[in-house]
Amino acid sequence: MANPNIKPLGDRVLVKPLEEKEISKGGIIIPDSAKEKPQEAQVVALGTGKRDDDGKLVEFTVKVGDKVLVSKYGGTEVKVEGESYTIMREDDILGIIG
Repeated sequence: MANPNIKPLGDRVLVKPLEEKEISKGGIIIPDSAKEKPQEAQVVALGTGKRDDDGKLVEFTVKVGDKVLVSKYGGTEVKVEGESYTIMREDDILGIIG
């Protein structure tokens, strides 16, 4: 996966949604318009970090390469060179898979 030239700021994380399977269990091909947004994504880049009330930098829980579970409609979608990415706050990541 190519790393886009985007550096998130603050506690934001850049993720690449992982593709869902395009054929249902019954063999029916599902058109893009009927698919739900992917809930699984891979972390591509981390922001600059946020600071707590004392000014101390808070470390990220996720790291680049982590496969994560994200809320369906969280974050902001961006397209870079035809590839879709989402920029979201680390708090919008529901969990790390695996």
